[in-house]
Amino acid sequence: MERMHLEFRGKVAVLKFNHPEVMNAVGNQMLDDMASALAEIKAQGGEARCLLLTGEGRAFCAGANLQDDDKSGPGREAGDNLRHKYHPILLDLRDLEMPIVTSVNGAAAGVGMSFAMMGDLVCASKQAFFLQAFARIGLIPDGGATFLLPRMVGWGRALELSMLAERLGAEQASEWGLVNRLFEDNASLEEGAMALAERLANGPKSLSLIRKAYWETWTNAYEQQLELEAQLQNEAGRTADFKEGVTAFLQKRDAQFKGQ
Repeated sequence: MERMHLEFRGKVAVLKFNHPEVMNAVGNQMLDDMASALAEIKAQGGEARCLLLTGEGRAFCAGANLQDDDKSGPGREAGDNLRHKYHPILLDLRDLEMPIVTSVNGAAAGVGMSFAMMGDLVCASKQAFFLQAFARIGLIPDGGATFLLPRMVGWGRALELSMLAERLGAEQASEWGLVNRLFEDNASLEEGAMALAERLANGPKSLSLIRKAYWETWTNAYEQQLELEAQLQNEAGRTADFKEGVTAFLQKRDAQFKGQ
């Protein structure tokens, strides 16, 4: 993979946007590499139990690479690349059976902000910023931003960020609820985000079920969500991790989860 870098650090799959010369702006090669990386992570089975997504260099991801010669062709419209390239990756991230931590080490602009918001837990350094840049070039937010952003920061703030296309610094993003963990600099971010990812990677199998339950809340009625909770609780109750958790509680010790 040329534009994404993937390595496995214990139980954590660390995936980096890897085109620092253009602040990790997304082109078709990067999208192809990201799809391949996610397929490799899923092929690991239970070996990888948390995904940490970050960027190489001084940016997380600066959005779409507008100089990417392959981004469109004759007869192609602006939304075609979204349907055929971005959407399958975003759905793969949503359906991934492990927690996702995003580590925002610099600019998270345009669709880069959308990728940052895909983290179940979003970490950022104080040097990072978020930018809904689309209106600056006459486009609308994409990558699921119009779905996630109002749910994370509220309707009014989402419209403000999208229509005015102004930078949102990491500290204010933390106050607004967009960032879960804020770090002083990129060095402490790298260490802290990895520690958080390792903590999740050592958690129970139920973490993947928690992700599923929360994603389903966007489309389920209350009664449907109650039924889903019962179904997923049955699934969690059949895991070895549940048995270990109960045993550890009764023995007054820390549980040793296996992700099974």
